[in-house]
Amino acid sequence: MNIITNPLFLQFLVGITIGLGAGYLGSFMILKRMSLVGDAISHVALPGIAVALIFKINPFLGAFAALLLAVVAIWFLEKKTNLPSETLVGIFFALSLAVGILITPQPELLEALFGDITKIGPFDALITLVLTVIMFLVMFKIHRGLTLSVISKELAQSMGVNVSKSSFLFLLLIALVVALGLKVVGVFLMGALVIVPAAAAKNISISLGDFIKLSAFFGGISALGGILLANYLNLHPGPIVVLTSGAIFLLTLLFKK
Repeated sequence: MNIITNPLFLQFLVGITIGLGAGYLGSFMILKRMSLVGDAISHVALPGIAVALIFKINPFLGAFAALLLAVVAIWFLEKKTNLPSETLVGIFFALSLAVGILITPQPELLEALFGDITKIGPFDALITLVLTVIMFLVMFKIHRGLTLSVISKELAQSMGVNVSKSSFLFLLLIALVVALGLKVVGVFLMGALVIVPAAAAKNISISLGDFIKLSAFFGGISALGGILLANYLNLHPGPIVVLTSGAIFLLTLLFKK
């Protein structure tokens, strides 16, 4: 069998790629005190997945479309109402989860909620790899502005940073990595893959650079270790990936700086 079409190789490739991207974004979410946003926003994808399944199109497209609409709405309402993004995400989370559970076809509901990486194909792997690389490139462009806005929005603006634009692009990238990761861990667990590796990195980091790099590293290791363990034990990979990240977090507590 060609290695490129080998199911286990594709699982590793997609899992590690998503883990790296999720951990990297998670570090900035913790810096911006948006930890719960990552968990809540993943649930917004459920109605999009449901519509995609009903019309028999790629669930990623439906999930990303739903997340994109939510991100645009959250960004617009945050500017108009001055409500914090966490509040708006919470509203969209509750409404989307209710609608998604109602309209998702029953046979596919469990897969949508907890993912199924065994159904990843070569095309899915290619799309995941390309879009994750694009996500990293965009983050390299905006990470300075995001970091400055954490310290002070006024400082960032005085240094020529378009804070509103950077925040919108960051939310857009979160939507992208969440949509890509839904086949790995599903709607219910994707938020954990974004936040837990970054939280583990924060325990042992002594500088911002270490924190960001370790967050991505722990995300990739969580995915790799979880998929290996799930295949060995013949269990569903999604929950095992998240439990692996949880084990890494507990281990880092022993070396907390």
